[in-house]
Amino acid sequence: MQAIFKREFLSYFRTPVGYVAMAIFTFISGFIFYTQFASGYVSISQEIITLRALFIVIVPIITMGMFAEDRRRGTEILYYTSPIEMFSVVAGKFLAAMALYFVMFINVFIHMIVVSACGGAVDAGVVGSVLVFFFLAALFISIGLLASVLTDNQIISAIVAFLFILVVQLLSVIGNYCGTAVSTVMSYMGISSSARNAANQAVSGFIGWFDPFTKTEDFSIGLFSVSALVFCISFAIFFLYLSFRILEKKRWSQK
Repeated sequence: MQAIFKREFLSYFRTPVGYVAMAIFTFISGFIFYTQFASGYVSISQEIITLRALFIVIVPIITMGMFAEDRRRGTEILYYTSPIEMFSVVAGKFLAAMALYFVMFINVFIHMIVVSACGGAVDAGVVGSVLVFFFLAALFISIGLLASVLTDNQIISAIVAFLFILVVQLLSVIGNYCGTAVSTVMSYMGISSSARNAANQAVSGFIGWFDPFTKTEDFSIGLFSVSALVFCISFAIFFLYLSFRILEKKRWSQK
């Protein structure tokens, strides 16, 4: 796994992928910090919350070539024919992407130092925001990795990851629309308003339960919840396991 991690991490800096991702992240975070600093009020927590919206752009960029590029170059067969554990390959690539995110996040750590040096507060809300950021990054990177496993084309992989992440980010909105749709259908069927409201809340609540942003929103004000972190890491492991099983199936089909 260590060899895979080293190879994948360094590959981000041998191609434009790592530099493009870092440039986007650094520019946006720097712009947010400068705007806040110029206004006289800096909130690192708010900066991090805003940066979470970039998952939909950066994650597809850094994950689209994880396995699709190996297929294009024909090096994927080495994973299937060598004695290396396939989960070590998946874990190594995943950790390399997480390490790249940590490198990008150094920019935000510098902002924290500047704020602290200027007498600002780096409180529990900031710590919670940082913690949630990396747990969400783990979740979305695992989704992007799965998208790369499912297709042979990097562009298609990026599009699939983009759509997956977009759906996750809009789960609360989707839940509300679905709940309203169910309530509307029930009204045409002549069902009572109390039953319609209950169904509306049940459907929107069920779909909204899968929204990681809603579960972790209190971290930015210093209220920590272990269950929210377990939720994120559990689904990250689930998507990594799916990637592993798909690759294992392909591995045995080579024999």
